[in-house]
Amino acid sequence: MSNPGDLHVGPITATSDLTSASQLYRDVFGYTKPEASLNPRLLKALAANGGSMVGAWDATGALVAFGYGFVGHAGGDTYFYSQAVVVADGLQGAGLGRRIKNEQRRLALADGLHRMRWAYNPVLSRNAHFNLSVLGAVGRWFVPDCYGDGESRMVVDWDLDQAHPNPSPQRWAEYTTADWGHADRNGRLAAVPVPANRDHVSPEVNAALDESFTAILADGLVAVGCDRQDHRTSVYLFAEADR
Repeated sequence: MSNPGDLHVGPITATSDLTSASQLYRDVFGYTKPEASLNPRLLKALAANGGSMVGAWDATGALVAFGYGFVGHAGGDTYFYSQAVVVADGLQGAGLGRRIKNEQRRLALADGLHRMRWAYNPVLSRNAHFNLSVLGAVGRWFVPDCYGDGESRMVVDWDLDQAHPNPSPQRWAEYTTADWGHADRNGRLAAVPVPANRDHVSPEVNAALDESFTAILADGLVAVGCDRQDHRTSVYLFAEADR
């Protein structure tokens, strides 16, 4: 297994690396259907027309991680949209995703963009912790059936000029498995406990999460953190949108 500290991170330009990225995407996510594949020609077109492709290579020159995205426009805002960050098995959880995201940030700022957005499955509490508590992105939008696959997504907004995340509010309660998915309001703060392990997410928990996230965001709060309470439960924290 490669040492993450020995990896080189930078923009992808070679066609062979784009092909490797497409294969890595299928391998990591286990995609087999043609509609879930990632076309190397599309990646090259994105990189040449306002988007970016960022990779990480080991000492042998093998591509072991990558991220890609493009410039987005919505509601009068212009931002970089990070569609995916993919890290090879065996290197996940070692900080490589953060290096990829920070390289995306560097390239976006160089192009005059000061915000980044991306979507993730909110039942993945480890991803939520990375996005919200580590990077300091803010969960502003909740989109049921985001990609037509029946799964909801949280869309986050990252201020690229912010060097460090703001501290999250402190939890005010301990939660049990019976609380999973249900909102706990405390003035203009809210907490939503979720399973720490995705395998423990039931249809009932998913439905409760959809209802809780939709109501909380509609009330003007945003997701500002997600941290482990214990080995079973992680807790989302929401606060005022101007945090």
